[in-house]
Amino acid sequence: MSTIRLEAVINSPIERCFDLARDIEFHMRSTEQTREVAIAGVTKGLIHFGEEVTWEAIHFGVHQRLTTRITAFRRPTHFRDSQVKGALPRLARYRCRSPVP
Repeated sequence: MSTIRLEAVINSPIERCFDLARDIEFHMRSTEQTREVAIAGVTKGLIHFGEEVTWEAIHFGVHQRLTTRITAFRRPTHFRDSQVKGALPRLARYRCRSPVP
């Protein structure tokens, strides 16, 4: 299995970063190039533990639909969205860390 790992340093409180990472509308704005749209489940606002969202998007030239559920949640440092339906066995995992002084 391949893994893509992205890291970013953001000068903002950890709680703000964590909430933006699970904000459905923010995600849609940040992925306009793939035309990701939330079509079912939580389609606006913040997604929480146990909730699901179904996305439609075009990735690698292929129209895809996938549903994820938040299966782990520890604000403000970690949440996991696990795919329930779709092509990717594990879509993403978010970890937020405070900067080391």
